[in-house]
Amino acid sequence: MRLMSIQSICVIGTGSMGTVLSLMLHSQKKEVRLWGAFEPSVNALIQTRENKKHLQGYPIPAEIQLCSDPAEALAGAKLIVSTVPTQHIRKTWKRLAPSVEPGTPVVSFAKGIETDTLMRPTQIIADVLGAPDMNLFGAISGPTIAEELARCLPATVIAASENEQLANLLQQTFNCHWFRVYTHHDLLGVELAGATKNVIALAAGIIDGLQAGNNAKSALLARGLAEITRLGEAMGAGRDTFSGIAGVGDLATTCFSPTGRNRSCGELLGRGQTLEQVTAQTSDVIEGIPTTGAVVKLAKQFNVEMPITNAVHRVLFEQLDPIEAISQLMTRQPKAE
Repeated sequence: MRLMSIQSICVIGTGSMGTVLSLMLHSQKKEVRLWGAFEPSVNALIQTRENKKHLQGYPIPAEIQLCSDPAEALAGAKLIVSTVPTQHIRKTWKRLAPSVEPGTPVVSFAKGIETDTLMRPTQIIADVLGAPDMNLFGAISGPTIAEELARCLPATVIAASENEQLANLLQQTFNCHWFRVYTHHDLLGVELAGATKNVIALAAGIIDGLQAGNNAKSALLARGLAEITRLGEAMGAGRDTFSGIAGVGDLATTCFSPTGRNRSCGELLGRGQTLEQVTAQTSDVIEGIPTTGAVVKLAKQFNVEMPITNAVHRVLFEQLDPIEAISQLMTRQPKAE
């Protein structure tokens, strides 16, 4: 892949991240087309030029082309930016696949693991497109609260790809004075860190809901990081990836942000609501819920001990009382750290 300046970009997904990335790329003088899977939602965006559901208060400039037709959105695109939630990637990209020009690089911003296949976002897209290798695929991950990005507050992320040239290209495309992009070769580790931190964020929210205190929450982050690092190493990821921006950096933001969907979901569970009651209150995707099931499967497959993840899984799917879950974690057999 020859390093060049990319001008024509198609952003997939009209949620908060898709919208804010379109605004960011437009501010950098890129030609941006934003595609949404649901025509009524796209039509509403065309009429109001504002994402009132996900990012109210940030007008979408007329120069950003809003599309519901995949062929129109993808025509001539030199980079595809996928912001589709993980569990919806496969069906969405099956719609897009016939219009994707061969050789077009793809970067994913999703953070999750497909429950049936245990594939990461870039793997799912490559599978749908029938790509023979991962050279055309990358991921950008790190602490990225969409509302803060919309306000151009400073943020730092990782652009990861097994293809060094693509990682450099993504860095060149997205880097600006308030959005700093580092490159990384560990695509597996970066995507896995982004997925698993959502599970720990659910646990952090449970602690908030129980009002268990900052001592407990800080310990949870430390031990949560330890167990997701163990899984990453067992799967072949680099240990250092989890101590960097895409690992502990993203983990801390997700666990402490008052607006984070996963932490907020956990908080409601800690206050006594059932999972059904929590999910009935929102139409937004809470990536950590299905990802918890996927991570438990991976832990079994790679024979990795993940007590916090298992406790979250039991709270979500086995009706374990959150107080009992904390008690069981605290009374495990003492050992060295």
